[in-house]
Amino acid sequence: MDDTSLQKFRERVWSAYRESYRDLPWRRTDDPYAILVSEVMLQQTQVHRVIVPYERFLSAYPTVSALAKASPRDVVALWQGLGYNRRALWLREAARRIVTDHGGIVPADVETLLTLPGIGPYTAAAVCAIAFGQVVPVLDTNIRAVYLHEWFPQREKIRDSELIPLLVETFDRERPREWVYALMDYGATLKRQGPNPSRRSAHHVRQQAFEGSRRQRRGKVIRLLLACESATAQEVAASCGMKDAEAEALLIDLAAEGFLSIRDGAYCLSP
Repeated sequence: MDDTSLQKFRERVWSAYRESYRDLPWRRTDDPYAILVSEVMLQQTQVHRVIVPYERFLSAYPTVSALAKASPRDVVALWQGLGYNRRALWLREAARRIVTDHGGIVPADVETLLTLPGIGPYTAAAVCAIAFGQVVPVLDTNIRAVYLHEWFPQREKIRDSELIPLLVETFDRERPREWVYALMDYGATLKRQGPNPSRRSAHHVRQQAFEGSRRQRRGKVIRLLLACESATAQEVAASCGMKDAEAEALLIDLAAEGFLSIRDGAYCLSP
């Protein structure tokens, strides 16, 4: 890549950012814990659905130590509306590990962050770039859309391994945090303006319909057990519109994941 191409690309990204900047609450803080919370909430969840739960969650648990002390039931209750409830338990367990293993300080390197529950390569990289200003390649669906649109306009089935070197080479090292935000907002704009460039990625997977899915049934069970102290498999099946065997299998899975406890033959959210 020559200097002229690099400069023009960065100018397009910054220009789009100035036009489409999204003023989001997690962009107004440099607290690594708050940024970690936002990134976990944003996993597989649309931005507009995260804003209110994020502010509610941080109001209840303003520090990593506060979250580490919280009960699973309370954390899951605050998580409602976001889906993928297991992320709530992972985040609580990550907070506990940060307190016990890292003195209550969010780790500032990708390798250590990856050892925490629920933290994958994207989330670890995003926290390092956004919270700590590090030059690390951050690749989410919006950023992927930018690089596919700009550098591979005519190709299909492009692998992330082709994009990562470009992310590193084009990274604006003078403003790491803002550069990541700029790429995200540019990508979001591209998706609204035309066909989603991310569909040309070799890693693109069409999300399964939520209605009627197992994920929807899991959410119904969690909400039921938040509303009552406990329920048997038969009661869950009747309330959630499932067969007894289906409810029993789902409850066993939720218990194995740490969501539920069994008491006197009935299921309840873990205290």
